[in-house]
Amino acid sequence: MITTLIFDLDETLYPRNAGLMQEIGARILRYLIERLGLSEEQARFQKQDYFQRYGTTLRGFIVERPDIDPEDYLHFVHDIDLTAYLGPNPALAEMLRSLPQRKVIFTNANVEHAQNVLKILGCANQFERIIDVRAVNFVSKPDPRAYECILDIIGARGDECVLIEDNARNLRPARALGMTTILVDNSECQEVDYCVRDILAVKGAIEQAMAGQRDGETAG
Repeated sequence: MITTLIFDLDETLYPRNAGLMQEIGARILRYLIERLGLSEEQARFQKQDYFQRYGTTLRGFIVERPDIDPEDYLHFVHDIDLTAYLGPNPALAEMLRSLPQRKVIFTNANVEHAQNVLKILGCANQFERIIDVRAVNFVSKPDPRAYECILDIIGARGDECVLIEDNARNLRPARALGMTTILVDNSECQEVDYCVRDILAVKGAIEQAMAGQRDGETAG
């Protein structure tokens, strides 16, 4: 039985074309240039290299640059006026409210950024808790250890959970742990259980998954 819905935050609860993650990406480059003294070309290479090898720039710092303060980095890259990119989404809040399972956020960002995003979207009260990068010891998605850690935190088995994400790479480790996976607004519809056009279509995918579970129990 599906008991827990685990939602990614950025570009999952709001559309990719909102532009917020592009601004965060620009601030990551600024951090590399201003704090580390890299050229723009070096910064772009470093950012992409860490993303490919570690999942996020922050995880690359944790592994390779212990001299860098992760809190300073998190504050810098999320120091953005979110209202320039996001606004209230009553339809999202209503969709979340209609889902009976407990709901949590699982993000590579920090809890402060997540709280600010949820507040602006108008759905903060729909989530039981936010599990941020600190809560999983700065191990970023898609590292399988982050997913094992979140299951321990919420006290659930993988087959009781659904993970909703905009990045197929971040869904594969969840699927390996038995989670049902839903990919939002992404053309890379491979190695996941369901693909939906936007966050509001997630409810239908969850209902399909639950119906499939019931059919499986009946057949058994």
